[in-house]
Amino acid sequence: MHITVMAVGSRGDVQPFVALGVGLQRSGHVVRIATHDIHSELVLGHGLEFASAGGNPKEMLQTLTGQAWLNSGRNLVAFWRRFRKLVGTAIEESFSCAEEACRGTEAVMFTFFGAPGYHVAEQMGVPHVMGLLQPFTRTREFPYCMAPPVPFGGTYNWWSYVLAEQMAWMVGRKWTNRWRTQSLGLDPLPWRTPFTHLYATGEPFIYGFSEHVVPRPRDWPSTHEITGYWFLNDEDDWSPPSDLVDFLSSGPPPVYVGFGSMTGRIAEELTAIAVEAVTLAKQRAVLVGGWATVVDRDLPDTVFALDAVPHRWLFPRMAAVVHHGGAGTTAAGLRAGIPNVVVPFFADQPFWGKRVHALGAGPRPLSRKSLTSRKLAAAITQATADRETQRRAFLLGEKLGPEDGVGRAVERVTACLSAA
Repeated sequence: MHITVMAVGSRGDVQPFVALGVGLQRSGHVVRIATHDIHSELVLGHGLEFASAGGNPKEMLQTLTGQAWLNSGRNLVAFWRRFRKLVGTAIEESFSCAEEACRGTEAVMFTFFGAPGYHVAEQMGVPHVMGLLQPFTRTREFPYCMAPPVPFGGTYNWWSYVLAEQMAWMVGRKWTNRWRTQSLGLDPLPWRTPFTHLYATGEPFIYGFSEHVVPRPRDWPSTHEITGYWFLNDEDDWSPPSDLVDFLSSGPPPVYVGFGSMTGRIAEELTAIAVEAVTLAKQRAVLVGGWATVVDRDLPDTVFALDAVPHRWLFPRMAAVVHHGGAGTTAAGLRAGIPNVVVPFFADQPFWGKRVHALGAGPRPLSRKSLTSRKLAAAITQATADRETQRRAFLLGEKLGPEDGVGRAVERVTACLSAA
């Protein structure tokens, strides 16, 4: 079967679907990943077909992380209202790209922001399945990952998902319905959230995270399944630069500090805070992640900076990891069995920071809005000195290591698409 996967976002959003695509291809399918052009090398380098989904997530993320209204990550209404202003052009571009990307395919897997794939699949009459990296299924057990965590109980939790679905739909409804009627020849969708239809028809939701991190809610539909994390495990042969090897061997395990795609306009500020924090905590550090200002600035001998390094290779060599709480980075940090210090910016990142703390694998997440070097230093000290945190992080890593999330997902995706 030829399967097109519509996966958009940062590398952390796309890489798990590349891992799943590799697994699907090894099981006999032909897989095309439709994503942004900046990820083409990642896709093609793993032997998968590539199709452009348009847009540039790096530019959008840099815009988002420079906005003060996102730093707290907690105003859901403001997020969607302002997000709508940013994505209008990108939405329309994604429609035409989706039509081309799905041409000739026999099945479609789509993500939340890859929803154009769903509409094209409907027009083509081919089976489809939704893939997600964050919990999005309605439940009474905990609120939507971007909703305020107020103790209002199950009814509030349930309606937080409905509200999030509705606001997301209102962002793109006008453009989507115009595209459905004028280009795809489909009927327009009503004002209410399309997720109501997905629930009614039993649309499969396949989740790429572990039940050891987010236990499966008891009130989820049977067609919504958690398979385990989707890791790319081909990084074991990566050869590190000699100066990194020398740094690691010259002293005790350092602390990783990196904020992935979340640096944007505040890279210089984050760098200054991180360097001062590790100095106050009396720790060595490796600073990583696409922020040229880190590499260019003068750093103490106890701090090593580089642009990129595979998490699978680096994290097991660290004493702790400090990051933004992206789903992929959190997964890698937890699998490494070391404490995680999370500094969330927006979207699902506060949710993962709270999960890390609830699991005992790290201190309470630090607000980006009020982050200081002293607060970060205190969190790093707790992560590297508290034996109970280290023990619980290690035990969680022991559980995550043997999981075959890709294998389970391949089985479920194949079964869902074949049965449709």
